[in-house]
Amino acid sequence: MKKLLTILMALVLTLGVCTACGTETGTAGETTPRDSDNTYKVAIVQYADNAAFQEMREAFITRMRELGYDEAKMQFEIKSAQGDQSNLASITNSVCSGDYDLIVPIVTPATISVVNGEPECPVVFISVTDPVASGILTTMEAPDKNATGTSNIVPVDQIFTLAKTLTPSVKNIGILYCSGEQNAVQTAEKAKAYLSENGYTYREVTVANSSEVQQAAQSLAADTDAIYIPIDSTVQAAMAQVVEAANAAGIPVYGSDPVMVQSGALACVSVSNTQLGERSAEMADEILRGKPVSEVPAEALQEFQYVIGREAAAALNVTVPEGDNYQVIG
Repeated sequence: MKKLLTILMALVLTLGVCTACGTETGTAGETTPRDSDNTYKVAIVQYADNAAFQEMREAFITRMRELGYDEAKMQFEIKSAQGDQSNLASITNSVCSGDYDLIVPIVTPATISVVNGEPECPVVFISVTDPVASGILTTMEAPDKNATGTSNIVPVDQIFTLAKTLTPSVKNIGILYCSGEQNAVQTAEKAKAYLSENGYTYREVTVANSSEVQQAAQSLAADTDAIYIPIDSTVQAAMAQVVEAANAAGIPVYGSDPVMVQSGALACVSVSNTQLGERSAEMADEILRGKPVSEVPAEALQEFQYVIGREAAAALNVTVPEGDNYQVIG
């Protein structure tokens, strides 16, 4: 009898070890599919190439690796539309009909295109300004179109509060954005509403592509006190021209991403591109481990960073406020 009990105990221990081999403990005690036989093919779709989108993409990939999806378990295919709608349509057709386990579109235009393509695999987006207003989701809490992800809703009230602190004499704001990017249109509408309600005046100029930015920026710089750029990859690609026009007129540029400040804008208020990518990766992990997309709520990140350009501030004789809330770069 004692010998039989010993054998049974050995069998139980062996089964326990084998069961434990199926998973590994990841961050915060979660399990990851590191030891599973599954391999994953992921398409990352970028609307354009710029430093902000690259930061989001690399943060997503790095976090997936940390969660256990090493090179043997997950392969990434990066596709960029180079800011061209026809290229984006072609990429969308390819990935939506392709053999992918996950599609990761970066920012609003790419996400709208992919979701409208109705792929069979899940979609986890990164940095969509307003998923509901864009028609990507019906509600943030219960995603209903096989897509979820992170939102970077822009705090226009905070950027103009910062502008009042840095450049209190600014009263007439020029708003420059691409009329073809819903994220830019939505943010511009919020900016106009805020300015109207708070005693400012504004003038807006829209562009269809980056080649129109220089003339538009020069026009605004001639008769406004500052230029504001919403989240807009088209204008962001031509920030050098915006900054050049503003510098010639001696007025500040306020942006919506640290990359714009790196390009010469005075300041921005935004969420972290790295955090957007990392959080989307954590959501992708939940889905790949079996959680329905509808049970992974989309999230609007609300931990904002206040970034000020040192060179722009010096050129405009702007005093940078003290405090840990402000990040000074350049």
